[in-house]
Amino acid sequence: MRSDARRNRELLIAAARDAFAAHGPDAPLDGIARQSGLGSGTLYRHFATREALMRAVYWGEVESLQASGRALLDAPSPGAALVEWLRLLIAMIGRRGLAAALMARMPDAPAQFVADCHDAMRAAAAPLLARAQAAGEVRPDLTLAELLALVHAVGVVVDAGDRGPDRADRLLALLVEGLRGRA
Repeated sequence: MRSDARRNRELLIAAARDAFAAHGPDAPLDGIARQSGLGSGTLYRHFATREALMRAVYWGEVESLQASGRALLDAPSPGAALVEWLRLLIAMIGRRGLAAALMARMPDAPAQFVADCHDAMRAAAAPLLARAQAAGEVRPDLTLAELLALVHAVGVVVDAGDRGPDRADRLLALLVEGLRGRA
């Protein structure tokens, strides 16, 4: 992809991420094009459908989670690093229902796309969990699947209740207390 086309694609994804966060998955595509400083034709050349744009935004969120996970591996407190990553995951899940809307609008979503997203999140979370468990900051019998299911539930509840970050922080704090190992 040429550098100008790559830049335009990035501008469109950034504008769509902001628009979906502010207005939900039904944000007007023409408004997204305007917000990016590009025309609707450019948007449709890069993303033939709303679903294609939503997939690109969602994949960008997944990549951001991966990068955060890698960066947090160097944090001095493994438990705090895991909690910070979980907070980012909850925020992503609760971002105006983008993930749920994507899946609802795409019942036939390419199975590989869904599998790639799940694999990327597991790959980011696994070393953080293992490190926190090795440090004794998280109970050793907690599995990665259990952790992700619990955090996903918090994200869905926060999104459905539309109570924002305070609600997410409270639920995450309660969840984390249950994850800690007992002496």
